[in-house]
Amino acid sequence: MTRALARVTPMRGASDFRYLEDVVRINFPVREAQTYLNRHLGNPVGYRLVEALRGERVGCVRSIEVQTAAGGEPTYVRAARILPDGSPASHYTPEEMVTVTAEIVTPDGRPPGALTSRDRVILHVPVRGYLRFLPGLYQGAVPAARRDVVKSDEVSAKRWGQPQAVQGTELQAFNADALRRFLAIFQHVMTTITDRIDGLPQLIDPVATDPRFLPWIASWVSFPLDSSLPIHQQRELVKRAIRLYRTRGTVAGVEEMIRVLTAAPVRIAETRPPNAFVLGRSTLAGGPSVEVRYLRNEPAGHFVVEPSRAKTSFFALVLEPREKFKQRFGERAPGVLRRIAQIVSSEKPGHVSFTILFDEGR
Repeated sequence: MTRALARVTPMRGASDFRYLEDVVRINFPVREAQTYLNRHLGNPVGYRLVEALRGERVGCVRSIEVQTAAGGEPTYVRAARILPDGSPASHYTPEEMVTVTAEIVTPDGRPPGALTSRDRVILHVPVRGYLRFLPGLYQGAVPAARRDVVKSDEVSAKRWGQPQAVQGTELQAFNADALRRFLAIFQHVMTTITDRIDGLPQLIDPVATDPRFLPWIASWVSFPLDSSLPIHQQRELVKRAIRLYRTRGTVAGVEEMIRVLTAAPVRIAETRPPNAFVLGRSTLAGGPSVEVRYLRNEPAGHFVVEPSRAKTSFFALVLEPREKFKQRFGERAPGVLRRIAQIVSSEKPGHVSFTILFDEGR
């Protein structure tokens, strides 16, 4: 015989079960619950459709079943709706009068341990199934039928030749589980199809779509998407593609492109020429590239500038102070500088030159 499950109240934050408690206590919708659990747990998360109760919210997680990899009886995480006097509340009770708490039901009554990576999490999601169109017998509302019957006594019939009427009661049970399981197959298929139809708008959302669709969305606006970039940067570029096209080559466009691709704070000082070369008081740039000059900690170089171009064909890309830049990026700082130089070289107008400076004055 199956042992009765016992309710326990674990300490908040004691294990990964706190995330499951949050889902049932807040009554997460199924999609948001899957996203939330996948973000915080490494366990496989699935769902099971159950028939909705009267007054219950459809599509939100009712309870969670945890199937352990070692086998045995599962553990359940359920929401308890309680009135101020301590009695259970129905789904028709106003929400301001209800206190929702999460309870964990374990087979042995002990507090649950931490989840393992192979434990399976099953979300119980109530839906309006096909059973609501059937009589109450098949919905489980009438599990058995009672009727009075008249039976004959065989002993009396043999002895007296006339049957003796005996009043009795017969209890007839109906097995509706097979039909419910059969209809649940079609309900699951239709719900899955409906979920896919409802999820079609997410295919064109750069933030929520599958990464494989990002190049397809970027092709709508002829935006060249670099597949070697991290996924979060690809999403941001596709999301801002139209705006980046409109502002390409401008101060706002170059600054935004640098922030998206490198996350480096930057500002552009327009019409600011580099330091002019003066014999005896100038520093030459010795490194062959921007990252080498950064590693050598070289000061800003001085250049020979034509007077006619000094005010119109130069700008300065001003970064945060060197020490803050080094603390922000650490060992990646030389690569970030090289990436910034590549971005500005490809985004700026062809006739304009630039220099990269650290804002040491701030």
